[in-house]
Amino acid sequence: MAQEVIKIRGGQTLKGTVNNHGAKNSAVAIIPASILAEDKVTINGLPEISDVETLVSLLGDLNIKTELDGSTLNVDPTEIENAPLPNNKVESLRASYYMMGAMLGRFNKCVIGLPGGCPLGPRPIDQHIKGFKALGAEIDESSETSMQLVADKLVGANIFLDMVSVGATINIMLAAVRAEGQTVIENAAKEPEVVDVASFLTSLGANIKGAGTSTIKIMGVPHLHGSNHQVIPDRIEAGTYMCIAAACGEDIEINNIIPTHLEPLAVKMKELGVDLTMEDDSVKIKRKPTYNSVDIKTLVYPGFATDLQQPITPLLFLTDGVSFVTETIYPARFKHVEELQKMNADIHVDNGTATVKPSTLKGAEVYASDLRAGACLIVAGLLAEGVTTIYNVKHIYRGYTNIVKTLSALGADIWTEEI
Repeated sequence: MAQEVIKIRGGQTLKGTVNNHGAKNSAVAIIPASILAEDKVTINGLPEISDVETLVSLLGDLNIKTELDGSTLNVDPTEIENAPLPNNKVESLRASYYMMGAMLGRFNKCVIGLPGGCPLGPRPIDQHIKGFKALGAEIDESSETSMQLVADKLVGANIFLDMVSVGATINIMLAAVRAEGQTVIENAAKEPEVVDVASFLTSLGANIKGAGTSTIKIMGVPHLHGSNHQVIPDRIEAGTYMCIAAACGEDIEINNIIPTHLEPLAVKMKELGVDLTMEDDSVKIKRKPTYNSVDIKTLVYPGFATDLQQPITPLLFLTDGVSFVTETIYPARFKHVEELQKMNADIHVDNGTATVKPSTLKGAEVYASDLRAGACLIVAGLLAEGVTTIYNVKHIYRGYTNIVKTLSALGADIWTEEI
């Protein structure tokens, strides 16, 4: 069977403007959340990525009428039916677990295949399950391929998350908005995407206070109506293009950003020595021939995002010394290292920390093991001498709208081939 690869001939100087899209990590939660509404919902500013298409087709499996036109999705849940969700779609997409919280909130029952997505080592959903149980759900995990969640009724509870988890925070919020009484989530994630999902739910009539802080209070309501919502800009997509611009951009402007969401990255880039000018809703970047070595440690928001750990790594080969990258969120998130080594990179991992030394990258055949590893290999390919071929690009299309076309328009020598 033919598969698509991305090919890059490195060494080009990029110039121009990038229009940033809506946040993937908001979109994949807001689409499932729309099933909580009892009237029509319009979601604007969605990224045009495969994850969005997968979730829209899952809504169709529940007899929900949908109309996806570019970045706008119309959802009509008036004839919704509670059906078991098919395993093959759910397996391809980790964020399908948001269907659990949404269906539990809407029907008090959900049967769903076990979620998949990027293989980033153990990412259990035990905190989600702990939250659902606290709200009154019983969970049957006896099947190897699916999970059943059932509640007589959902009743508000005080839930303390053992670890800060965006997924668990959002999923519990989805289940709790129609539960009886008050739910309090302590040690909640503060990420902008959590705030965006809360503002979407609020637009439906939910009563949520404290999103964006470590304590979220939700007073259950019996009904939720329709609404019209604009998804926030994607800080990870914007951040990836900022890394690309710092690697090989002469004069690149990235539009449609929220500067505070990019602050952790901007601070680190200034430390590297990147020429960066932040405007109200855009950022301008010019590359420099060499950068300062830095140490990076991923942390929950507002720390340095784990999703930007891989895309920023190729910049560290351009520095004047040794840099260290420590991953505290997903310690297994270093599958890109072996691929970078194929490109002549001097990089090694030990105990969750990568040691990165100045290197001249050379084109090679490499494999995108996950979404952000794919982004890392694109940055590396743009820097490398010769041609880089990236396999398994389906992961990249899960999170970046038209990335090949966008880079091509900036002057990159990049194309796709069927092999």
